[in-house]
Order: sequence, then structure tokens, then C-alpha cells
Amino acid sequence: MPGAGRKKIKIMQQHSRPVVGITQGDGNGIGYEVIIKALADQRILESFTPIIYGSSKIFGFYKKLIHNLDQMDTHVISSAADAKPKRINIINCLPDNVFVEPGQSTPEAAKSAIRALEAAVRDIKKGDLDVLVTAPINKRAMVNEGFGYSGHTEYLEKEFDVKEIAMFMVSDQLKVGVVTGHIPLKDVPSSISQEKILAKLRLLKHSLQRDFGIDHPKIAVLGLNPHCGDGGLLGDEEQEIILPAVEKANEEGILAFGPYSPDGFFGLGNYSLFDATLAMYHDQGLAPFKALSFENGVNFTAGLPIVRTSPDHGTAYEKAGRDEADPHSMMSSIFTAIDIFQRRKAYDALQKGKMEDRKLEGSERPQRPGKPQIA
Repeated sequence: MPGAGRKKIKIMQQHSRPVVGITQGDGNGIGYEVIIKALADQRILESFTPIIYGSSKIFGFYKKLIHNLDQMDTHVISSAADAKPKRINIINCLPDNVFVEPGQSTPEAAKSAIRALEAAVRDIKKGDLDVLVTAPINKRAMVNEGFGYSGHTEYLEKEFDVKEIAMFMVSDQLKVGVVTGHIPLKDVPSSISQEKILAKLRLLKHSLQRDFGIDHPKIAVLGLNPHCGDGGLLGDEEQEIILPAVEKANEEGILAFGPYSPDGFFGLGNYSLFDATLAMYHDQGLAPFKALSFENGVNFTAGLPIVRTSPDHGTAYEKAGRDEADPHSMMSSIFTAIDIFQRRKAYDALQKGKMEDRKLEGSERPQRPGKPQIA
């Protein structure tokens, strides 16, 4: 967009630290509580400048419910360009008469989640934010209120007009991507193809290199059926689709291996032998991931031109307003987003330097003499 680059440079010079946009998610869930707890230590604000998209009124409501909080310096702003370093900045996206019902799924909460998300996406498109962190939403409630997507991932894919993205769950222990995301289980087999698996493997390889600094990543690929089809007895997708996709990936220089049977793969800890794992469907990858990394797991959307992360848990209505929410996944989401943002800058600068070196080498090569002119 015209002028976006200049505006971003201006903001980065003002803050000299990454600007993190945080959407409130469903205001009746635990979103505000994990955000407040994650930002409670003033020392954290030395690392980045947060901007919460939601409501200062709701922020204040939940802040009063949390025990043993130190003083929190909040600053209500009308635009991201006005954000103050070392403050918790809040942009009011919601009406002044917004109503909070902790633990309840309501149309008002769903509409508010949509407004906050749309406002943050507008700002990151303009370059006013460096990274986006999204608090949990109620997908069904938002769809009922006109949100035409099954989740954040699908919405961002459309907003940024990208051809291929991947839900990529990351933690210190493991990284898991999925071939199919928020679709019914009955639709998974027909949604899997060699080309789709290959596209996800290409994307994961690039993300592991650019976003996580792994030069030659090794990626494990899971099967679809129990025991990887047991030689065709329990299904033939492994032999007909998944294995050929792995072989094609190898021909392209992607270090992909498999397919592996998921139960033994995770049960025996074989995931630790690889830099990432590609699952065929949502729960196949996310169930073991959350079992192993629930407290510090992060949902990262690979393939977007911007950095977006989210906690790996949902709205947890049953805990809302009870001061029981654990902020570790939100904290991990914030710092993972910042780490990826910094790695991307370093990676892109390195690639740019390599291209310039190649151009320089080409210009210094002796030119081949032309044909002698005949008088």
C-alpha cells in the first residue's frame, strides 16, 4: 500500500521496539485475563510496545477480578500511531455501553470480537503494527453474527490474499503443521492430495528456514489411517497419496520422511528426531501437541506476509472471571511473534545481501568479446 513502508519506519524509530497488536477475542472468555496477566510485569514492556484492540472498560472490569496485580500503566489511544512505549495501549473498538457476561456466549461478544480483529488487521496492513497476536474467539458465535470464516486462519488467508497457509503449532518441544484445518472429519480423506501435501511441505520448509532459523529442516509426515493403512488393509491413502508426495518432496530437496503411524510416533517420542511434523488433519496434530505443550503452545499461521500468533487454547468460558486463567500460552504467543519478526528481518536481509553479491559477481565477470566487424 502506498506510504505503508514510510509509516512503519516512522513508528519503529519512535518505539525502537516491536509494536505488538493484541486482539481481545471473545470478551466473555478468558482473553482479557490472560492478556492482563501476560502484561502484568512492568519489565515485560521493555521488550515491546503492546496495543490492545478491544475496550478499556472491559480491560478495567477484568483487571479488578485479578488478585495481586501491581500498578498497570494503561493509555487509551485513538490510533496505533499514538502508542506510548512502556505503556499498555488500548484502542477502543467497541461501543461505550459494551456489556460483559463472563462465561456466556452472546451475540454482542461475537460482534465485538469481529470488530477488534478487523481493526487490528487494518492497522497491520498499514504497517502500524509489527506483529499480530489474537486472543481466543468463539467461532460458532462469530459465524452466527455474519463472520464468514471458520476461524482466524481462514479469515487472514482471505484478507492477505495468499494461496497457501498452514496452521503451525509451535513450542520448545515440537512443531506441528496440518494439511487440512477447520473442516469436518468426514471431509478429510477427499481433501488430501499429493499436491496439497507437497504444498504444505514446501511452506513448512520455508517457514522453518525463515521464521525459525533452521537451515536444513527435517519434516516427518504422518499417515491418515490406523497403522498407516496396514499395507492397504485399513486404507490406501498412504501408498497412493502420502508416500508419493513425500518422494516428490525429496526430489525437490525437501527433507521429508514418512508416512509414520501417529500413535507410535508420538508415544515413543520420535517427534524429537525431527524439526517439524506434518499431520493430515486438525485433531491428529493438535491433540498430541496440546498434551505435550499446552502451557506454552502457540498457534502460528505460516505463509502470511505478516506475523500472527495465538494461544493454543480456546475461550474457556468455564474459567472466565474466576482468576483461574493461565497466561503462559499468551506470553509464549507474544514472544514467539517477536522472535519470528526479528528472524524474518535477519533472514530477508541475508537473502538480499546474497542477491546483491550475485549481481556484483555477474557485473565483474569479463565480457565475451563480440564478433569482429568486417569492413
